[in-house]
Formats: sequence, structure tokens, C-alpha cells
Amino acid sequence: MTTTAVMGAGSWGTAFALVLADAGNDVQLWGRRPELCETINATGCNVDYLPDIDLPANIRATADPEQALQGADVVVLAVPSQQLRGNLADWGAHIKDTAVMVSLMKGVELGTHQRMSEVIAELTGAGPERIAVVSGPNLAKEIARREPAASVVACEDVAVAERLQKLCHSEAFRPYTITDVIGAELGGTTKNIIGLAVGVCQGLGFGDNTKASVITRGLAETARLGQAIGADPVTFAGLAGMGDLVATCSSPLSRNRTFGEKLGQGMSVDEVAAQTRQVAEGVKSCQSVAELAAMHGVDMPIVDHVAALIAGEMNPEQLVKALISRQARPEVR
Repeated sequence: MTTTAVMGAGSWGTAFALVLADAGNDVQLWGRRPELCETINATGCNVDYLPDIDLPANIRATADPEQALQGADVVVLAVPSQQLRGNLADWGAHIKDTAVMVSLMKGVELGTHQRMSEVIAELTGAGPERIAVVSGPNLAKEIARREPAASVVACEDVAVAERLQKLCHSEAFRPYTITDVIGAELGGTTKNIIGLAVGVCQGLGFGDNTKASVITRGLAETARLGQAIGADPVTFAGLAGMGDLVATCSSPLSRNRTFGEKLGQGMSVDEVAAQTRQVAEGVKSCQSVAELAAMHGVDMPIVDHVAALIAGEMNPEQLVKALISRQARPEVR
């Protein structure tokens, strides 16, 4: 049995804590609100994020990060991506020097353009053998309901990836291993932005042809940027690429697709954000991904247009028209 800590009691952090518990591990779940942690311990349920799910008894919640991290050999990071730096500054010193840190986060940091693994490395001094990523078609509510799902565990150290694979392999959750951390992170980040664009198309009333076109061209954009920053192109054909993209763009459970759908229906960014409890990571990351692409000379029109939409520089109808009216060219270049 491995001592594990999951830092973040939102829907995905809680669902992954359940996966770890089902695989036989004792899990300390950290949440920033004491009242939520007390309710989880008293009722065995995260009433705010997964109200219909009974959590295993080997999950215990605490609002004290030092207590959550005490003795943890594996630390799973499940806070919003743009809040990672601040959280690690607050409690990162309590992470054991030998602990492996696993990122569930899907974003590129505003300002620095760093992937989450890079932020972790900078703030903790950990080498690549102590930093891993879990990514794939993993909608939190379906994972929590123990519906069959697969994912990838990415770490540059194969032995560490295999160790983590065993740690989270349950009857319902099948993890595969890869060494391409860059590709796993980029696929998980850009799929949220593409999901916003697909949601806009849904909100405008367009059908499956339109949505499939955006999904496919979005994957091409992701692969172009991945190639520029050192990812393995094969990753984008797998669970962390196409798999995650399809789940996000096709499911009403996806908070990014739902956010985009409401924009397409005429709501403003502020109006949608005001009625959304959970963070739609694509809204936060679209600008930083667009800037990262520009830094590397990579053409990402869908990402650029979504960033313009979120910034109020374009409306939903203009976004779709601008994409379709772009100059025609070969599909592969």
C-alpha cells in the first residue's frame, strides 16, 4: 500500500481519489474549505461536486495541507492550473523530497507559458523522474460512477510510470504508460480550447459535420504545436490526444464544451462564468496557448479565434465564419 495525497477536492480530484482508493490505497484528500472536508468525512460524499457518489472509507479529507501531505509517497495535484504556482508556494515545502508528483491539471500558465510539469519542477526542484501526468478521456462524473475508462500515465522514467500505473489500476480504470510528458500535457490543454469551439458550434445550432471538422482540425493544430515543442506525434493519436479530445467535444458533461455552448447561445463570458461552479480550463489557457504557438511560429487558427472570442474581440458567428472563410490549402503540410 502506498501513502497517497490528492491535493484538490473538486470533481476530478475527488474522482481520482476514488480510483486510487478502489485500487487499494489509503488516500488523504485535501480541500481548501474545512466545511466541505468535514462533510466528506461525516457523510462519505462530496456533496458539492459529486453528490450522488458514495466514497470509499479509505478516503479521508482534510483542509490542512501539512496533514494531507504527511508521509505521502505520491502527491496528486488537482488544483486549477492557474492556481498551481500559488498553491505550491503555500504548501509545497511539506511534500517529501522523494515523493512523486502527479499532475491531473490541464493548462498552460498565463505569463510564463509553462506547462504544469514545468511549474512543478521550478517550484519544487524535482527532476523528471519525480513528475508525472495522468491524462485521457476521463470525465469526472463517469469515472466516479466507475464506468469503464482508460487513461495514460506519462513520466520520462519508465519505472516510475509503471509504478503509478499499478497504483491506479482498478476494475473500472485502465491506465497505460507513455514517456511523452509534453504530448500528454499539450493534448489535455488544447482539447479544452477545441471543446469551447465545438460548444460554440453546438450553441449556434450547427450539426455534426461542423463539429467533426473543428475536432479534426483542432487535433491538427495540436500536433503542429506538439512537434514544435518536442512532443511525440504518436501521442496525439492515443488516449491523451484524440481520446481526450473526443470525450471533451462530444459530452454534455464537459464543462468546456458546455461553456462554449452557452456562448454560442448568446451569453457573455462573464454571464457564463457567474453561473459555473467549476473552472473551464480552456477559458483560462486559450490566451497562453495562442501566445505559445506564436512564439514557435505555429499556425493555430481555432485557438487564436477562441482566444479572441474570450477576450471579447469576436462574437460566435464571426468565429465560425472566420474559420470557414480562411484561404483553402492542402489538408496535410
